[in-house]
Amino acid sequence: MKLKGSAHKFADNVNTDYIISGKYKFKTLDMKELAKHVMEDLDPDFYSKISPGDFIVAGSNFGCGSSREQAPLAIKNANISAVLAKSFARIFFRNAINTGLAVVECDTDKINPNDKLEVDLSKGLINNLTQGITIEAKPLPGVMLKILGDGGLAPHFKRYGSFGGK
Repeated sequence: MKLKGSAHKFADNVNTDYIISGKYKFKTLDMKELAKHVMEDLDPDFYSKISPGDFIVAGSNFGCGSSREQAPLAIKNANISAVLAKSFARIFFRNAINTGLAVVECDTDKINPNDKLEVDLSKGLINNLTQGITIEAKPLPGVMLKILGDGGLAPHFKRYGSFGGK
């Protein structure tokens, strides 16, 4: 599974309230509407800067804070293909996979804003096309790749009738 897009870089400790502010997530369940407000507390123009397939790139502890599924769902509905970070809050990581949002653990220090990236989820490799370098990532287990390929845990379960897949 290969993904391609531009990098949008953020720092460490991006919490779920920075991903989608509480002033929105309690007013609507419309994920397309929430997507328009992703990351706006950190970058008010974020939604207008992104293109389908782009990446959020961050430091350590991405997705810390509350465990609401609106955070990964809003990112996914903003057409971000994956979040790349040095580390993730455990509950955010699992919520992301369950909702069909790819998350990649890697060293993000050599990724600059607007770098063009190609991410190979199965091989655990990030090709920084702008800089001509390859960054190794922690590969996702096969079952997580299947869940992502199916669009999340619920569609995966519907397809296979179990959580493991075939």
